[in-house]
Amino acid sequence: MIRIAAVGDIHMGPDTRGTLRPAFDTLPGCADLLLLAGDLTRHGTVGEARVVADEIRGLGVPVIAVLGNHDHHDDRQDEVTAVLRDAGAHVLEGESAVVRAGDARVGVAGTKGFGGGFVGASAGEFGEPVMKEFVRVSRRCADGLRASLEKLDQEGCDVRIALTHYSPVPETLAGEPLEIYPFLGSYLLAEAIDTAGADLAVHGHAHAGSEHGMTTGGVKVRNVAQPVIGRAFHVYHLPVRDRAGAGSGATTV
Repeated sequence: MIRIAAVGDIHMGPDTRGTLRPAFDTLPGCADLLLLAGDLTRHGTVGEARVVADEIRGLGVPVIAVLGNHDHHDDRQDEVTAVLRDAGAHVLEGESAVVRAGDARVGVAGTKGFGGGFVGASAGEFGEPVMKEFVRVSRRCADGLRASLEKLDQEGCDVRIALTHYSPVPETLAGEPLEIYPFLGSYLLAEAIDTAGADLAVHGHAHAGSEHGMTTGGVKVRNVAQPVIGRAFHVYHLPVRDRAGAGSGATTV
């Protein structure tokens, strides 16, 4: 059984330095890896990124992250990424990372994702150039996620996880105003996950949303925004699947 710790939307700044570290120090005893689902900072400044870096440096378990919209606010996302990578994190955008959990190879494909809405109420690539670009950004993120998940399958990973900031399904947004659903996620992410296949999808962003959801293809989705899970992280358990697709144990996600 693979133990996956996950949290998003920790929104750290200088005044919260050290607040998560005591909980994170317990990770080697309860988890095989830590996923960070974006919005790690408040305004995307390098100083805030350094606070996050101090929380995750030398934890004793692999740390895999994507950035969120807050992490892009200061337009220094490349520098934020560099700070987190210097602290040992794998920071993904249309990329993947493979880590070991015992004898199992766990593959994580990540992208920030973007908005656009969901089936029946989604934006289309039509009209003004800015609207077309909005949808194209979402599509590029989804295409990168699909390609990364397919690569992990080709590499023979025992478990595959999709890590995003924006939501792939509307179910985990329940509790948020319907009017802002198009700015909280996109069905294109779910299409990518179902096309390529995954064992679990993890996201953040929706502070007033719900934890549990599922894609139409049957992939479990978990909203791990800290205001939703109400703790420093939540641990999910996934069975190690054989290459024929049969599980080796019951999942508790």
